[in-house]
Amino acid sequence: MTVSVILKTLNEEPRIGPAIESVLAALEGVGGEVIVADGGSRDRTLDIAANYPVRVVQLGPAIRPSCGIGPQLGFQYSREPFICLMDGDMLLDPDFLPEAFAYLEANPTVAGVTGYVEEMNDTSLEYVRRGRRISPENRIGSIDRMNGGGLYRREAVDQVGYLSDRNLHGYEEFDLGVRLRARGWTLHRLDRSFVRHFGHAINAYALLVRRWRSGYLRGIGELLRAALGKPRWRQLVRELPELKLWAAVYTWLITMVALPFATATPSLGLAINAGLIAGVIGLMSLRQRSLTLGFYAVVAWLFHAAALPLGFFQRREPPAAWIDSRVVQDAP
Repeated sequence: MTVSVILKTLNEEPRIGPAIESVLAALEGVGGEVIVADGGSRDRTLDIAANYPVRVVQLGPAIRPSCGIGPQLGFQYSREPFICLMDGDMLLDPDFLPEAFAYLEANPTVAGVTGYVEEMNDTSLEYVRRGRRISPENRIGSIDRMNGGGLYRREAVDQVGYLSDRNLHGYEEFDLGVRLRARGWTLHRLDRSFVRHFGHAINAYALLVRRWRSGYLRGIGELLRAALGKPRWRQLVRELPELKLWAAVYTWLITMVALPFATATPSLGLAINAGLIAGVIGLMSLRQRSLTLGFYAVVAWLFHAAALPLGFFQRREPPAAWIDSRVVQDAP
């Protein structure tokens, strides 16, 4: 069994060297190729990657990067029967691939298998939350998406047309999961490590602002737009728990706007609003077992809720169309 390992990058100068070295070490007993799929780095990412025996490809200058376009860029240049997807700031566990191959061989209806992502960043609330074993990103067994990447069968990806929707700035793993499961495939997370992830070493609130500017937060709206009118629409709406959350957030915000006008005095309405805000933050803090994480979760809700309609009305490109790009270096 041979594999195309796709490393998605965008300004990963500090981490791309160790990431490639971890993949090359893991491939010694397996065989395959490494593809660095770059979204337009302006640092030394490409120069460093070119020092290794890997294929390096980059988006055309007129193409804007997104979470969905990176995996598809690498996929269109890949050749092996299995695809391993990861980020350029990750280190691949050296023993993951043999165990993942064994699982796929023993379970022919499984389209993809992954492990848990070990978050090495302990300075950002976002990654602290993700790294908890109780988070959805680390649920073991049958799963609806492979957040953080993993090993896929090309056969399954070919059946659903493309690996990743180039139009999505987020939720691209969930979109792929829905399309695969709609064709009868399943996904699985092993009770073992897949990668170590280093992430952005910046304040969580600054990261939220960066994601707003980059379009990342529009992902759920873009996901809904992509499925509109498709057979998978009902499945997506039924399975995406965030939709209920955003509906609750919109209801909460509308209520808060209306209360000062609907109560006996505006000050009473504002007082009730203050109590509602404190109550929501308190409930989330209990759920997260942390006041800091609870407050951050509520702020993140507001950012996501504001971005959803912007993503839904975003213009779309054909997701399976060839992505304009150039080969910076071909693998020897």
